[in-house]
Amino acid sequence: MKSVHSHPEQSGYNDYRQNSYPWRRGNQVAVLVDGVSFYPRMLASIEKARRYILLEMYLVESGDVASQFIGTLTEAARRGVAVYLLLDDFGSRALEQRDRQRLLEAGIRLLFFNPLRYGKWRDNLYRDHRKLLLVDGRVAFTGGAGITDEFSPVGAADDYWHDVMVELHGPVVADWQHCFSSVWRRVSGDTLQLEVADTSERVGGSLARLSVIQPPFQEVKGSLTNQIRSAQRRIWLVTAYFIPTWKIRRALQRAAKRGVDVRILLPGEQTDHPAVRRVGQRYYQRLLRNGVTIFEYRPRFLHAKIWLCDEWASIGSTNLDRWTQHWNLEANQEVQDSEFADRVAAILLEDFAQSEEVRYEQWSSRPWHQRLREWFWGTLAMWVQYYSQRRSRGVVP
Repeated sequence: MKSVHSHPEQSGYNDYRQNSYPWRRGNQVAVLVDGVSFYPRMLASIEKARRYILLEMYLVESGDVASQFIGTLTEAARRGVAVYLLLDDFGSRALEQRDRQRLLEAGIRLLFFNPLRYGKWRDNLYRDHRKLLLVDGRVAFTGGAGITDEFSPVGAADDYWHDVMVELHGPVVADWQHCFSSVWRRVSGDTLQLEVADTSERVGGSLARLSVIQPPFQEVKGSLTNQIRSAQRRIWLVTAYFIPTWKIRRALQRAAKRGVDVRILLPGEQTDHPAVRRVGQRYYQRLLRNGVTIFEYRPRFLHAKIWLCDEWASIGSTNLDRWTQHWNLEANQEVQDSEFADRVAAILLEDFAQSEEVRYEQWSSRPWHQRLREWFWGTLAMWVQYYSQRRSRGVVP
């Protein structure tokens, strides 16, 4: 196999922190709902790999799902496929040593982003929250899910986390490869020797673009804010953690006042971070009063990150919270296509139907102890944010 450097200066890219990924035509984008849909597709792609596999993940935990991936990855490595795993050190802390050893013994390159260390203090907060599987430069998967049993039904269990991934074919896959290679180079010091995928635009398919967050550069959030401001028909946002900036809250309220259908879908009582949910609830009343509709998902924990503004959709790793804004590497797939937007809308309509709408009258009369919890967690979050902004260097290690 002929190898070339996937270095930005050699591949025609600018520094990706400066919003360098362009819109590309001719992409095929499929939405996969829940682990029962996306895990089999991801594993099948690994089984078909012939040259290389890139896997970048935040949440990886030992269990049935991780064992399936480790088995499939090690089989690929043993048949000569180059396998590169970039895992977040904090998010993969539940990946047992025996599983790590299986990967290494198969010849897989395994790196951990920003290892936790005593004495690093606030620098330990910087995390790689991205989710990416890329095979042979031809197919990529991204979204909100990790590699853990939490996202997969076991037996008759119905409490698995609700999430979506997108499967990508086309020129945009090369941008995801460059994005992975950039972080790999920064963590390892090595430039990956990979065949550069075809970036030429194709006839048909969807217009798509990769957008990223590397603090302090906030391309994903800026893109969303611009879409909210220009939306004419609908703004439907889904996020697992809701602590939006003042700028986004104001944009949502102004959109609702000009007649746009503004809906926010959030987790209900089932959540892995109840305190974060309480912080987000402190914004409900003003949003509701200004015409924003809020739903809380009831069946299980809602972990998806989906943004839909008219015919524009963005799906990826990014939540609407302050942790994302200040400390995380994130990446989303944006798609500008009416047919794709309609498919996403159909999924969200099903989710809205399984959710409870938060009514302004009911919310404004909620009991005092609930208001107190919102105030307490909101005040704590404010001080944490203030401290991090004063002490942060604004650069991911």
